[in-house]
Amino acid sequence: MDREQFRKAGYAAIDRVADYFDSLPSQDVQSSVAPGFLPPLIGDAPPTQGEAWEEIEKDVDRVIMPGITHWQSPNFFAFFPANSTYESIIADIYVGAMSNPGFNWACSPSCTELEVVMMDWVAKLFSLDPSFYNSSNVGGGIIMGSASESCFTAVIAARERALRLAPDTKHENLVLYGTTQTHSLGAKAALILGLKFKAIETRAEDMWGLRGSDLKETLDEDIANGLVPFCLIATLGSTSTGAVDNIPEITSVLSDYPLVFLHVDAAWAGVFLACPENHKVSHLEAINARSKAVAETTALCASGEVHSFCTNLHKSGLVTFDASCLWVRDRKLLTEALDITPPFLRNKHSDQGTVVDYRNWQTSLGRRFRSLKIMFVLRSYGVSGFQAHLRQLVSLASHFESLVASERDAFELFVPRSFALVVFRLRGTTEEEADALNRHFFALTTERKDITLTPTVVGGKYCTRVAVGSPLTKVEHIDAAWSLVQQLAQEARKTLKVV
Repeated sequence: MDREQFRKAGYAAIDRVADYFDSLPSQDVQSSVAPGFLPPLIGDAPPTQGEAWEEIEKDVDRVIMPGITHWQSPNFFAFFPANSTYESIIADIYVGAMSNPGFNWACSPSCTELEVVMMDWVAKLFSLDPSFYNSSNVGGGIIMGSASESCFTAVIAARERALRLAPDTKHENLVLYGTTQTHSLGAKAALILGLKFKAIETRAEDMWGLRGSDLKETLDEDIANGLVPFCLIATLGSTSTGAVDNIPEITSVLSDYPLVFLHVDAAWAGVFLACPENHKVSHLEAINARSKAVAETTALCASGEVHSFCTNLHKSGLVTFDASCLWVRDRKLLTEALDITPPFLRNKHSDQGTVVDYRNWQTSLGRRFRSLKIMFVLRSYGVSGFQAHLRQLVSLASHFESLVASERDAFELFVPRSFALVVFRLRGTTEEEADALNRHFFALTTERKDITLTPTVVGGKYCTRVAVGSPLTKVEHIDAAWSLVQQLAQEARKTLKVV
């Protein structure tokens, strides 16, 4: 492809992207393909001779689109959202042209310096404490690929911190904690690192959030049994129900456990901190609060405060995947665990400590230039536009919540709405009947291609989640979704002969 062919193909691609977004409201959300549909369509080996671009491009429609689930659809309510915006798409075009591995400042100074600035912009957007800012020259933020990667990195930092504080600790005695509502990223980090993972039970009366008393009881019991607690993953907005752990109680308890590092996983809900009305329910004051305890020698951060915080802009934050934001109170938590500098990576500015080298803040060497799309989005939307988007999502979810609540004889809210997530159940006369009814109801939803929902099981109860996230979703889509829920609920009751 030469430059003129590129121009022509590029113009056509932009037109097709715009048309794609226009078509989303009328398209089915889910694909209808069967496993293994794609390989026969493209062959089992690359072509010997190059093909004309016109033929290659046709396969977007022939091969790719039939197997795409449309996450940008206004009728996509599954998992959590994965927003994409025109601004992000344009940024990724530029980034593709400027492709570079970005492992240190010298690779491309703009890549590093824009990320340094953007992470401070986003921290200020979410009202995080200045100790998390890059401009503090102590703490700081880095953009990663996912909350799982951010969590994994934080756990590595926590492990190394604990081993510096207690060098005689046996690796097999270290324990990483989450709750029964913590995302699987916690257990996966422990699995990869060969660590013990313990999920602390949470309860319905606490809205499935972790309480300080339960944490203390678990820590004391494990310490008495010779184990070494070294890290807790607290959650702001759990996947199943949007649960929020009681961070004020947690930080209070952890002030007495100097080895325990506190990471807050706010992968989905963290972006809602952009709206001040969400600060209290999110425990922002406790997230920002500094510990009254004196840091142990070599601890870098004192116990009883949040050491790291993560949220994903690529969920409800209008930035195209991937853009996971991780902040730490002290960047040395990362660099002392991850910095290895062979001679070929040395340069004057890095050696003098006048620049940030993000390769020392992560497990990989190379990294993508993700900050450009964040800048494009925040400058295009502004704080007010970003907040308006989030408030619209909350308003739509609140509308769905009210529809569920309006039919109390047939439906129940499993928990009150959390931000833009609603979790509901169909009522039955017994728990066994309700369980069978909800499972059959959800099975009916999976047969539909015009909507996508996801189930969850919490406290042994089978529920259905409705996560509102697409910027394209409007009230009419919520109303249509509710009508479909009513229809399928009636069908499930009829099939199972439940009144």
